[in-house]
Amino acid sequence: MMQSVLIVDDHAVVRQGLKQILADEFVGARIDEAGNADEALGMALRHVYDLVLLDVSMPGRSGLELLRDLKYQQPNLPVLVLSVHAEDQMGVRILKAGASGYANKDCAPDELIRAVTKVRAGGRYVSDALAERLVLDIQTDSGKPPHELLSDREFEVLCSIARGRAVSEIAKDLSLSVKTVSTYRTRILEKMKMRTNAELTHYAVREGLVD
Repeated sequence: MMQSVLIVDDHAVVRQGLKQILADEFVGARIDEAGNADEALGMALRHVYDLVLLDVSMPGRSGLELLRDLKYQQPNLPVLVLSVHAEDQMGVRILKAGASGYANKDCAPDELIRAVTKVRAGGRYVSDALAERLVLDIQTDSGKPPHELLSDREFEVLCSIARGRAVSEIAKDLSLSVKTVSTYRTRILEKMKMRTNAELTHYAVREGLVD
């Protein structure tokens, strides 16, 4: 029986929509909300949740970083990630980071409930398309798009650069030094065989890595 859920999304309208869907299905469950990573982590440390519904794209510390924090603090806490990004762009990385499932925000309410139910029961939820991608990812590392060669931290820095964040702002968001972020930026450019932030931004927008 579902007793408590934490919804993490920076859009109040989205949180309310998800809350209504869950409340209709899991009558009596406590459904809490958080609008950013820091708020969510604090709530997860103060309360016991059966499930976390997590948006991966948020200002400040990203959902990917929050996912790692949650799994470090509570390894057995099921986390279902919801995103506007296509599964082939983010799904594999999210699952490797410890999520129990990945669903697109465009999914129908009944699909969301199926995903929540499966994850809550200890299973994993992925679409058929993402399952096929996972199999291919296991079989070969060749032919991957450049951004999949990045570490999780490098990927976060790439997305921040593409959103127009300055190095000093990224350093503050990720609790890193400016020098460390600059080093990540250099590594990203080398791995992706690019030379400027403009090239990185164009790539990230074209691949749908940022809104």
